[in-house]
Amino acid sequence: MEYLVNLNSVNTSHLNLVGGKNASLGEMIQHLQPKGIKVPGGFATTTDFFKEFISQNNLNKKIEKVISNLNVKNVNSLEKHSKEIRKWILKTPFNNEFKKEVEKAYKELKNVAVAVRSSATSEDLPNASFAGQQESYLNVKGLNNVLIAIKKVFASLFTSRAIAYRKHFNFEVDQISISAGIQPMVRSDKGVSGVMFTADTETGFDKVIVLTASYGLGETIVQGQVNPDEFSISKTLLENKKFPILQRHLGSKAIKLIYANANNKSTKLIKVAEKDQLKFSLTDDDIIFLAKQALIIEQHYKRNMDIEWAKDGVSGELFILQARPETVNSQKLDEHSIDRYTLLEKGNVIVEGQSIGQRIGSGVAKVILNPSQMHDVKEGEILVTDMTDPDWEPIMKRAAAIVTNRGGRTCHAAIIARELGIPAIVGSTNATKQIKTGQGITVSCAEGKTGFVYDKILPFEVRKISVSDMPKLPLKISMNLGNPDKAFACQFIPNHGIGLARLEFIINSMIGIHPNALLNYSSLPGGVKKEVHKKILAYKDPVEFYIEKLREGISIIASAFFPKPVIFRFSDFKSNEYANLIGGKLFEPVEENPMIGYRGASRYIDKNFRAAFELECKAFKRVRDEMGLTNAQLMIPFVRTVSELKEVINLLQQYGLKRGENDLKIIMMCEIPANALLAEQFLKHVDGFSIGSNDLTQLTLGLDRDSSLVSSLFDERNDAVKALLRMAITECKKQGKYIGICGQGPSDYPDFAEFLMKEGIENISLNPDSILETWMLLAKKNINTLENLVEAKMG
Repeated sequence: MEYLVNLNSVNTSHLNLVGGKNASLGEMIQHLQPKGIKVPGGFATTTDFFKEFISQNNLNKKIEKVISNLNVKNVNSLEKHSKEIRKWILKTPFNNEFKKEVEKAYKELKNVAVAVRSSATSEDLPNASFAGQQESYLNVKGLNNVLIAIKKVFASLFTSRAIAYRKHFNFEVDQISISAGIQPMVRSDKGVSGVMFTADTETGFDKVIVLTASYGLGETIVQGQVNPDEFSISKTLLENKKFPILQRHLGSKAIKLIYANANNKSTKLIKVAEKDQLKFSLTDDDIIFLAKQALIIEQHYKRNMDIEWAKDGVSGELFILQARPETVNSQKLDEHSIDRYTLLEKGNVIVEGQSIGQRIGSGVAKVILNPSQMHDVKEGEILVTDMTDPDWEPIMKRAAAIVTNRGGRTCHAAIIARELGIPAIVGSTNATKQIKTGQGITVSCAEGKTGFVYDKILPFEVRKISVSDMPKLPLKISMNLGNPDKAFACQFIPNHGIGLARLEFIINSMIGIHPNALLNYSSLPGGVKKEVHKKILAYKDPVEFYIEKLREGISIIASAFFPKPVIFRFSDFKSNEYANLIGGKLFEPVEENPMIGYRGASRYIDKNFRAAFELECKAFKRVRDEMGLTNAQLMIPFVRTVSELKEVINLLQQYGLKRGENDLKIIMMCEIPANALLAEQFLKHVDGFSIGSNDLTQLTLGLDRDSSLVSSLFDERNDAVKALLRMAITECKKQGKYIGICGQGPSDYPDFAEFLMKEGIENISLNPDSILETWMLLAKKNINTLENLVEAKMG
C-alpha cells in the first residue's frame, strides 16, 4: 500500500487516491507549470492509508453507525456526536512505517514551514464544492507538528458542518475519504493573497474574471473575516491584448493573518495600517498577470473555475494554491429563463453592503453577537452577525437571508449562500449595530452589487421570464442603463445593445465628487479637502481618480454588451444636482429653474466647465483606444442651437474624439422642439438622433415635469409631441441617419411604442423591466399590421 505520493505524480484521474484538491494541484503541476502557472510542490497522504487508519479497532463502523442514526437538523445532537467522532480519530495512533515515510518526505522539503491542507474525495466536484468543510493548518513547523496536523485534517472530515453538508448532497459515509496535502508555505503573510472566479459570481456572466485580494494569508478572505479589494477583468480584452481591468473596488482590509512566533500558535491576526487600507493591495500588473493565469487554468479544465492564489512577500512571486470547479452558476438548469425579484415598495435603508444572490428575503431579524448563540436562529429568520465561517453552515439553511459586518463576494459565507439559494449582504460593517433582534426587515440583493436592508417587511414579487426565441420586429429593442453594477445581469435580457447609458449615474454612485473640486483640489477648504482626500487616496492624483472611475463605469457596461452598440450620454446633471456632490456648492450657480438652465451642451463649452468636460472625453478615449471597446458610442444632450452643436463637435475633436475615426459615432439627443424643427441642419453634424421624450414633452407643452401642480398634463402621447416626433423620424430616415428613442414614454405606454414602430423608428430603448412585455406586444401588433396589409392588397 502507498502511504504517500508526490504531488507531481498525480493528476485529476487520481481523485480517489488523493482527493479533489490534491488531484487538481498535481494536474496543474504536470500540465500547467510549463505554461507559467506556479504551484507549490509537496506530497500527499493517500486515501488508502486513511481507510486503513480509520478501520483500526472497527472505528469506521462505529462512525457509520453514529452518522446513519443522526438527525442533522438537531444542531445540538449533531455537534455532540461530531466532537465524539473527532476525539476517537485524534486518539487513534499512526503506525511507525507511516511516520517514517512522512519524516523522509518532510526532510526532502528541507523541514520548512508547511501548509497541511485537507483534500477529500467528495470536494471540488463540478456539482458540489464542499468549500471549507474540512480544515487546513498553516505555518506548521517540525515533524511532530506535521503529524498532528495530518491527524487533525483526518478528523475534520467529521466536523458538524461537513457531516451536514454531505447529508444535504446525499453522500454516504463509505463514499468519502480524505487525503492531507503537505506543501511549503508561500510567504503571503508578508504579501497578498486572494481568490479568483472565472465568471461573475452573482450573474454567471462568463466573459469576466472576478478577483479578490487582501494582505496576509488567504484564510481571512475565504472565511469572510475581511472586506477585500475586488477587481473585474474582461476575458475578451485579455485575449485581445488590450487593457482588461474593468473595475476596481477598494476594500477596507482592516486585518491580516500572519505567522505567529509563539510555539503553541502558528498564526495570528493583526491590524493593517490605515495608509495600506486606503490603497489597493495589488498593482495593475499583478492583476493582469493573475487574470492571465486564471484564463490558462479555465481553458485547461474547460469550465468556470474557483481559484485560490498568493503572492510571496519575500520573493514577489505569484502562486496558485488550488483550483476547483465553480459550482453555483454551473448548476443552473434552465438557460432559457430568468428569475427576476422586484420590490413592490421601498422603505428606509438601515444597512447596505455587497449583495450576494440577486434575490430578496424578508423576515424577523436574529442578531447573533457570539457564535455560541447561532443555534438560536429559527426557520425563516434573517441571520445578522459579524461574520460566518463553515461552522455556521448547518444553521444557514434555516435563514431566509444573511447579513454580515465583514466578508467579500468570494468569502465562504457568500459561496454557501449562493449554493443554498438565499440572499446575503456581506461587508456591511455595521449590521449588528443597526439591526435589532425581533425587527421585521427586508434584505434586497436585486438592485445591483450593493445590497440594501430595509427597515420593515416589504412586499416583493418573483417572476420567471422566458428569454428564448424572441419574435422578429421591424425595429431594434435596446435598453436604458445607468448602473454599471446591473450590466452583467441585464445583458442576459434579450436586447440589441444599450440605447442610453447615463454618465451622471456613474459620477454620482462611483465618484460622488464634483469634477471641479478634483481639478482644484489644492485650493479646496479644509473640510472638503479632507473628505475628498480619503476617497482618492488609492489613485495617483485627484484628476486621475475622476478619469479612471469614469473609465471603469463606462468599460463595465460596454464590455458586458460587446460588440453590440452602447450609446453613452455625456453628463447631464442640472446645477442643483451637481451641487449635491462633494464640493459641488463651491462651483455651482443657484438657479430658479435648473431644468432649463446650465446643463448639457451649454455647460460643456462654458469656460467654467470645459476642463471638467475634457475629463469625460479622456475617460472615453481610454475605453475606446486603450481597451478597444469601440462599441462605446457618444451622445450629446440638450443642444439648443446648431452653432452650439458645432462648438461641442470641435471640442470633441480637440480632445481626440473625432467623428468617424475608429468607427466613432456621435449621436445627438433630440429633446428640444428646435431639434425637430431644424432636424435637417442639426443632422449635418452628427450620426443621428436619440429622442428624449421626457424633455421634449415638457418643452413642447410648456410645463415643468418636476412640478406636481401640472404633472397631470404631462403625456408623451400628446398630438403636438407626436408631430415633432414625426418630423425627427422622417428627416433621419431621409438622410439615412440613426433614429431611436431613449425616453421614458415607450416603457410606460405600450401604445406609444406601437405609434413609434408604425412611424418607422429604428430603435426603441426601454427600461430593463419592460423590455420583454413591450417586445411581445409589438410583435403581436406587427403581425396584426401585416395581416391587415395583406387583406388590403387582396381586396
